[in-house]
Amino acid sequence: MAAFNKKVTNRITRHIAGWAPGFAIVSHVGRHSGRSYETPVNVFKRDGGYLFALTYGEGEWVRNVLAAGTCQIRTRRTTIALAEPALYDDPSRQGIPIPARWILRAVDVDQFLRMTPASRPTEMKDDVGL
Repeated sequence: MAAFNKKVTNRITRHIAGWAPGFAIVSHVGRHSGRSYETPVNVFKRDGGYLFALTYGEGEWVRNVLAAGTCQIRTRRTTIALAEPALYDDPSRQGIPIPARWILRAVDVDQFLRMTPASRPTEMKDDVGL
């Protein structure tokens, strides 16, 4: 399933993840290659931080972010630098809004990554000449 999502679903989601609620594109650097990557993710703003639902557990992007200690996300057309990554399990999924909590329960996701903003967000311009 993860391989299918990497090749198919992520390519589709990438087009909406930068502006759709509950989604973001995380920019991270490969811990071995040093290459820059962008990965669409589920994210929720909570208590001054950001919670990422780890639908595939601790994937490559998560390991890259943990190793670097930072990343950036593009969500709701805003870029935000994040720091202080912390993994945690929450079988109750209390930090996640309903109905996303129901969906995550249905697919048995209870692992999350929490990060805090490292700087102020910056507005992004659309690619339509604005």
